[in-house]
Amino acid sequence: MAITAKQVNELRKITGAGMMDCKKALVEADGDNEKAIEILRKKGQKVSAKRADRETSEGVVVARTTEDGTRGVLIAFTCETDFVAKNDGFVALANEILDVAFNEKPATTEELLALTSGDQTINDKIIEMVGRIGEKMEVKHYIVAEGEKVAPYIHSNKKLGVLVTLANCGDADFLTAGKDVGMQIAAMNPIAVSKDSVDEATKEKELEIGREQARAEGKPEQILDKIAQGKLNKFFKDNTLLAQDFVKDSSVSVEKYLDGLNKGMTVVDFKRIAI
Repeated sequence: MAITAKQVNELRKITGAGMMDCKKALVEADGDNEKAIEILRKKGQKVSAKRADRETSEGVVVARTTEDGTRGVLIAFTCETDFVAKNDGFVALANEILDVAFNEKPATTEELLALTSGDQTINDKIIEMVGRIGEKMEVKHYIVAEGEKVAPYIHSNKKLGVLVTLANCGDADFLTAGKDVGMQIAAMNPIAVSKDSVDEATKEKELEIGREQARAEGKPEQILDKIAQGKLNKFFKDNTLLAQDFVKDSSVSVEKYLDGLNKGMTVVDFKRIAI
């Protein structure tokens, strides 16, 4: 049957696909709009599968917390190029995925992809956009944090995000504190909250490195352990969040900064993701 320009334009408005793709889909579907949409979605699946081995090294990180600050969600939605990462439709889909994750509370990324928004699953919406744009896209990270107070920080380039879980906040402005500490985590990339949360394997590795460095410097064997312990303490100061110099005021540590806002205020956990 003959396909009119009006039909093609209507399908294009619904799907966002190119004019020629819409026309071909309508011809294949004998003018049936629903079948044509399914054909376009299948095209998206083919594109997605064809590009499955491509790297998604661009994208956006989005976050949201509850009004009472007790739960936060952090998502990285990725694509292949910076051009697509700045596309309004791509950013809108990232925020739509965030909405669903925030409201439905899926336990895993797989569960999130199976949830519906409107009349489609999140997975199908991603496949449809892959078909339109021609780049691989994926939910690279999906993280949830819960606690007394959870504060978000998204870096200005939208490619790095942090959720900070705080305790003993009292009446302090936890959102500002969380943003400041989130900025610290984004910039300094600590390996743990404090030395107590550093795993034993890392401690042993750093001690061994310290011993070998001291030995190479010709230090006596009987003091190697003492020197290695000193180097480990320096490692803790540089690489654990609470011990680090605060980036906005290097005269105090992060621990002292928080304690100054409210006695005993501290970080109990953090999540950092970067594209």
